Amino acid sequence: MAGAEAPKQFSPSARFDFNERPLVVIWEVTQACDLQCQHCRACAQPLRDLRELTSAEGRRLIDEVAELRAPIFVFTGGDPLKRSDIYELVEYAAKRGVHPSLTPSATPLLTREAVARLKAAGLSRLAVSLDASTAAIHDGFRGVPGSWKRTVDVITWAEEVGLQLQINTTVTRRNMRDLPAIAELLNQRKIALWSVFFLVPTGRGQLADVVTAEEAEEVFSTLYSISKNVRFHVKTTEGQHYRRYVLQQLAASRSQMGEHGERECNAPTWRPDSRPGVNDGKGFVFVSHVGDVYPSGFLPMPGGNVRHQPLAEIYRKSAIFQALRDPDCLKGKCGLCEYRNICGGSRARAYAMTHDVFAPDPCCSYEPRMLRENA
Repeated sequence: MAGAEAPKQFSPSARFDFNERPLVVIWEVTQACDLQCQHCRACAQPLRDLRELTSAEGRRLIDEVAELRAPIFVFTGGDPLKRSDIYELVEYAAKRGVHPSLTPSATPLLTREAVARLKAAGLSRLAVSLDASTAAIHDGFRGVPGSWKRTVDVITWAEEVGLQLQINTTVTRRNMRDLPAIAELLNQRKIALWSVFFLVPTGRGQLADVVTAEEAEEVFSTLYSISKNVRFHVKTTEGQHYRRYVLQQLAASRSQMGEHGERECNAPTWRPDSRPGVNDGKGFVFVSHVGDVYPSGFLPMPGGNVRHQPLAEIYRKSAIFQALRDPDCLKGKCGLCEYRNICGGSRARAYAMTHDVFAPDPCCSYEPRMLRENA
């Protein structure tokens, strides 16, 4: 497979009406966590918050997600394993047909037995974080020695029980050139998806660690090259402009092959204005540990609270969610860009770095066609 296939890009769905329902629902079941990650969105703490959604409230939320028919439902934190009822919640979600995923922290709570128990409860996918190809860099990120080794062990344990694996990597200026080595390590394992997160400076995340617009293009080139030679899919989180980069590369390939040349096997046939791309509040919704509903975990603009309103009502009708799904609200070059429907830039990063949620993504260097033609 490696080397012969076209890039494996995790593509958005054309079948979804993002005004009606999200593709992805994330539930932050707790902010408690025993790690001290330098880029943590949640500023995680060792003890659970007494205001967290209860087990009963969690089951009601899962019922609402099932009614929404959202294909991707994720238990996140903090560390979800800090909740003693997490196995029961996973089992309930599986019985409701929600296909749950879970993103635990690599701590002593995440044992071989815990992985097997999650699989038995009906977990569809386990997502763990790996930020470097070596323990020295990764453990520095995560703030706890031994985190890298435990993550690698967890991958083995998940493989043993046949649990689908996703690897999350936060890319910063400090580890961006380690990505090929990380990919080489992952390609030796049974990985379904590699999700590369472009840092948003919120929580503990520092502005100095955010890749520049020019460095983002370098990372895109690296990821695109990697995607052509690995067995797993590659996607970005808060790196919406990677879709634009992929489209540009596919267009260049078709141009070189000629109009009737053979298209790369399985390569997506996107056009800039065709499929809508998932973005903050657009196909994506985040429910906090206390029930507040956000467009993403990195965008602190709540649309409501599930303790007081149905999730579907908040997603469909709240002003912030509606505005984020309207491309005409985008400002500057993002508003003029021919890729605004499939990309739209990171609204969370725009807000974090400019205090304007509709401003252009500061980490995008692309000049839209309209601006080039009018120059």
